[in-house]
Amino acid sequence: MAAAHDRVQPAPITHRRMTEADLETVMELESAAYMFPWSTGIFRDCLRVGYTCRVLRTQEAIGGYGIMSMGAGEAHILNICIRADLRGLGIGRRLLAWLLGEARDAGHGWAFLEVRPSNRPAIQLYQSLGFAPVGLRRGYYQAVGGREDAIVYRLDLDVWGAARERALKLVRRES
Repeated sequence: MAAAHDRVQPAPITHRRMTEADLETVMELESAAYMFPWSTGIFRDCLRVGYTCRVLRTQEAIGGYGIMSMGAGEAHILNICIRADLRGLGIGRRLLAWLLGEARDAGHGWAFLEVRPSNRPAIQLYQSLGFAPVGLRRGYYQAVGGREDAIVYRLDLDVWGAARERALKLVRRES
């Protein structure tokens, strides 16, 4: 099997607002990626209350999604998922950079997220973008045989600007 960096980059990736019509595909991706997936109702609620809900598209299909809430000067990255065959190509980084850019452009100074300590690839991504651990939520995630803690990460969006510009050059918005 080829390493992620040996794989061919897919056709251009675009992003657009998630709609109710996307939920069946989003749920397929969510269920394939997570042992304890969000429900369709959670995604519907995120759409209903106006969270920033985006889907990534390759030429042929939805390749991932991201959900972010914003308020009180803060953004909270709630869920990011990239289709398995697209992981390791920098697509998750681009989606996260777009979400962070949206938060910064909306005037929010901080971004937060939670991650399982066992999710090393996600932790490496978040740290590479400048997120730093600021806390621990005990028993936050459902896990096999009980609960798993969450590490809380924070990013100062006012300091993050230069990395954002580099990342956003790689993403083009779909109309």
